[in-house]
Amino acid sequence: MKGDAFDPNCPTRLILDRIGDKWSVLVVLSLTDGPRRFTQLRDMIGGVTPKVLTQTLRTMERDGLLVRTVYAEVPPRVEYALTPLGLSLRKPIKAVADWAEANVGAVITAREAHG
Repeated sequence: MKGDAFDPNCPTRLILDRIGDKWSVLVVLSLTDGPRRFTQLRDMIGGVTPKVLTQTLRTMERDGLLVRTVYAEVPPRVEYALTPLGLSLRKPIKAVADWAEANVGAVITAREAHG
């Protein structure tokens, strides 16, 4: 099945919402080097509340972008890792993040000039 992002009834828009969400983008970038625990993700991302991070991780897991693995230890250890589908997002998301970092000055200048 191929979607049509310009069709208002196409589920493609739901996917664009997910991968366009800043927290999802930062989770993908945080997991590019391998699995991480919740606190590692929270510390790496910065500025995200535990509640929002939990919601983001659950939604990404539901959408097949990451997998949550619980290890039978005391205390239990939980890790999050990208699935093959999630891994396929690394390159486009990294390109957008690189563009944002390279052009943040120009965007801020334009905003200030706009008033």
